[in-house]
Amino acid sequence: MTAEQSTPFNRVPLFIALGLSVALVIGTLIGARIVYQRAALQPVSMSMIDSPEADSPECARLTDTLPDELLGHPRAELTEPAPPGAAAWRSNSTTRITIRCGVSLPLQYTTLSRPTEVDGTHWFRVDDATTGSSLRTWFSVDTSPVVAVTADDKSLSGTDHPLAELSGVLGSLPHRNQEAAPPPLADLAPGSSDTDCDKLLLSLPERLAGDTGYARLDDSGIKASGLPTGSAAWIAPGVEPVVLRCGVADSPSYEPGVQVQQVNDIAWFEDPRLANGTTAGVWYALGRTTNVAVSMPQTAGNTAIVVIGDAITRNIPGKTGAQ
Repeated sequence: MTAEQSTPFNRVPLFIALGLSVALVIGTLIGARIVYQRAALQPVSMSMIDSPEADSPECARLTDTLPDELLGHPRAELTEPAPPGAAAWRSNSTTRITIRCGVSLPLQYTTLSRPTEVDGTHWFRVDDATTGSSLRTWFSVDTSPVVAVTADDKSLSGTDHPLAELSGVLGSLPHRNQEAAPPPLADLAPGSSDTDCDKLLLSLPERLAGDTGYARLDDSGIKASGLPTGSAAWIAPGVEPVVLRCGVADSPSYEPGVQVQQVNDIAWFEDPRLANGTTAGVWYALGRTTNVAVSMPQTAGNTAIVVIGDAITRNIPGKTGAQ
């Protein structure tokens, strides 16, 4: 028998070390859970926004009847001063769902918008345009007062939807269709128009490439929106539309020497007048015999203006001597 075989192996220190390691892991998990739960119990801070009917009796009744749990998230207290007509649910510091009653509809809600119906209530969705954000807000467009529900991917559970779970209490609100704003470019002054506009409209694509999934409205949709003849529009859920008008007057903001952006064969001028509450800019195609204006949000990316610009190049001649 060798010296190694004759020496007994003492397992006690090993068991002690293993037990301490397991205890440390369990303690860490328990501590993390306590911190997680305490974060969930902290009051939620909600800022004051334009909510002209938040103090209404209808909003007071709505907040009193909201559920104690929504999509598995318990209802949270609000920090003071808490805005009237507001409530929140959350499970931790990074997941939460909020509701506001009595808000104003955003300017993005226009006659081009296509709300979605959930249990008898129609909702208009607005996505956060911030890169990497999954935050989105749904606005009820046929209730009075208007209700806004905000959530992101972290707070949603699979195919469940907060609007479906809230439909019971929201159904108690009076129903009244809210007035939609005019579509982009509807207020532009008309200019000269000819058969080139007809050719341009026929050549425009049914879809704009990119992740947003813009689909073109048909002629009946354009007419119903209030856009004049010579217009085209592409829409997608949660984002502002891309709108084109052919045969408009010169931009009142344009003057020689201003900065333009060259994209292939088209020099584009962006009108600096940006409407409040929207990320869309208005672009004018310069140097063509017929003026074309395009309203395009930041989410549309460069693909839309490239495709539209190429169609303008093929169908509307350049002015003689234009740069």
